[in-house]
Amino acid sequence: MHVDLNSCFASIEQQANPLFRGRPIAIAAYTTPNACVLAPSIEAKRFGIKVGFSVREAQQVCPNIIILAPDTEKYRVIHKQFIKILMDYSSAVTPKSIDEAIVDFSDPALHTLDLELIGKEIKHRLKTEIGQSILCNVGIATNRFLAKTAAGLHKPDGLDIITHKNLLDTYQNMTLLDICGINLRYERRLNINGIYTPLQFFNSSIPKLQKQVFKSIVGYHWYARLRGWETDNIDFSQKSISHEYSLHKKSHDFYELSKILMKMCERVGRRLRSSNQIAKGIYFRCAYTDNNEFHQSKTFANSIIYASDDLYKHAEKLFKDQFTGKTVRLFAVGCFNLSPEDPEQLELFNPKKQQLVKAMDKINDRYGEFIVSTARMLDTNSEALDRIAFGKVKEMDYN
Repeated sequence: MHVDLNSCFASIEQQANPLFRGRPIAIAAYTTPNACVLAPSIEAKRFGIKVGFSVREAQQVCPNIIILAPDTEKYRVIHKQFIKILMDYSSAVTPKSIDEAIVDFSDPALHTLDLELIGKEIKHRLKTEIGQSILCNVGIATNRFLAKTAAGLHKPDGLDIITHKNLLDTYQNMTLLDICGINLRYERRLNINGIYTPLQFFNSSIPKLQKQVFKSIVGYHWYARLRGWETDNIDFSQKSISHEYSLHKKSHDFYELSKILMKMCERVGRRLRSSNQIAKGIYFRCAYTDNNEFHQSKTFANSIIYASDDLYKHAEKLFKDQFTGKTVRLFAVGCFNLSPEDPEQLELFNPKKQQLVKAMDKINDRYGEFIVSTARMLDTNSEALDRIAFGKVKEMDYN
């Protein structure tokens, strides 16, 4: 079962404020004209407003649209409530993003359940336990791919089931680009090999897909996926933790930029420690208003990254060594080569510093982000704001 919340951020704001219900609203990175729309409401989508519109474009299409800045903590709270509801039906729940999840009913003990009835019950519980504005699409099928396909057939508030009885009819009413995982590059590859429709894709043989179209095992995976066989139930381990920020106020002042960089490193460091991991590599990227950019990765064989200021020390050096005074428009910083936190390694790291870092984290966990912070981060309340990436929920704690 694939469950997808409709217009997630916007619907949550409508639930929180009755004055927004039934009206076109959009959540944007900022409320300024050039900011990007992240989540239009169902009402806004009816005007043709899509993710990626600028605020100015959305207002031109719909002058009465309400533009709101993201309230990330509110969205995390609702996401956790959403996942806990799904966990009442199966212990095998995989959050795929902030607004969608897979519920696996392949356990033989669950085979007698009526999934259509459960889907309707989940929709009802979302409305009664979270709020009437929270709608979702439910898709049911024999694998994750077809369940996601079913969840996208009748938005908003739909419930669809794909079985062997209606599989071909479903493909008949789709285009190649409607297939999850097929982008323009894949579409061109399929077209070159005489495949122009999902039905032609479905009817293609394993040798053709594997040896001629994709020239790899990917061809077999598509053959199986299209027929409802499971090929996607792989949970890849987290490879890195990063934070990217497009500067609200572009700057060439090194001191001001270093404060923003420190705040970004603190966000990455907090996420690293909350996942009980250490890192041995850092990544830094800086983009300028003249469209040039600098990026570099560095690994450390004999040291670990645990505290935010150690991450900052390395990132700041990479930034300083190449900075020439040009105006910066974007920063990205991250850490990689992750491994589980090892108490013995941390003892070598610096016991007193480790205790201080953990004490600060506990205070900020209890009273709010950046209640305790370094002096360098003063006056950065409007910079490096908290954001939720739709597809990154691996670090979420559901306890």
